[in-house]
Amino acid sequence: MTVEEYLSEIIQKEGVAHVTLIDPASQKPEEAVRLATEAVAGGTNAIMLGGSTDAGGQLLDLTAKMIKENVSVPIILFPGSTSGFTTNADCVLFMSLLNSRDPHYIVGNQMLGALTLYKTGMESIPMAYLVCEPGGTVGWVGDAKLLPRAKPELAAAYALTGKYYGMRYTYLEAGSGADSPLPPEMIGTVKHVLKDSVLIVGGGIRDGKAAAICAKAGADIIVTGTAIEKADDVKALTAEIVMGAKMGKKA
Repeated sequence: MTVEEYLSEIIQKEGVAHVTLIDPASQKPEEAVRLATEAVAGGTNAIMLGGSTDAGGQLLDLTAKMIKENVSVPIILFPGSTSGFTTNADCVLFMSLLNSRDPHYIVGNQMLGALTLYKTGMESIPMAYLVCEPGGTVGWVGDAKLLPRAKPELAAAYALTGKYYGMRYTYLEAGSGADSPLPPEMIGTVKHVLKDSVLIVGGGIRDGKAAAICAKAGADIIVTGTAIEKADDVKALTAEIVMGAKMGKKA
C-alpha cells in the first residue's frame, strides 16, 4: 500500500487523518525520535519532516533514519528546497508554493530535484501549497503573497488552480506558530471547490477544540508541529488533537 492509499483509507474510515510535523533543525535527532514515538503513541497517523530553514542535509538524513527505525507509521518529506530530500523516508510531498512571488518555490527547486526523485523511485504526491496570513517563517522565506483570511475566495481560486494542474493534495498553511488556526469559512470554501481532493490544514492548531473546528469545516488531514514540539506531554496533546479532529468530523 502506498502512503497516499494509506492516508486515503484512514480518511475514508475515520473522516480525518492526523500528521505530526517535526523540523529536524529544531532539536537533536534523539529528541526528534522521542517526539515522533510519543506522537505515534498518541494516535498520529504519519510523521512529516521538514522546515523553512536548515532542515536538510546530514541532519535530515540522520533524523529520518532514526525515526524510521523507531516508529511504524510512514515518514513523509515536506521539503523547503532540494536539500530537504533523503532516501530514509517513505514518501515526498512534491509541492509547489503557488502564491510565491519567487519562481524557485513554484517550479525551480522542483525541477532541480525531479531527476533525483525519479532515480530513487520514491513515492511522491503532487501538492499545491498555499500560505495564508500571518505566514510565519515559511511565508517570509518562500516570498509568499499571503492569502488574506477574510478573502476565502482567493484561497479557493488558488486551490482550484492546483487541482486543475493535477495536484491531488492542497495544503492550507497559516504558518508555524500562528496565533490562531485558519478561519473555518476559508477551510470550508476551499474544500467545497476541491470536492474529493485531499485538503490539509496546518498552523495555529494547538488543542482538540481547534482541531475539531478545522475538521468540521472540511480539513481531511490536520497537521500539528510547533504545539507538539513544545508540549510537556506529547502523547496526551496528540491524543487530544486527534480525538478533537475525529469528533469535529462527526459533528
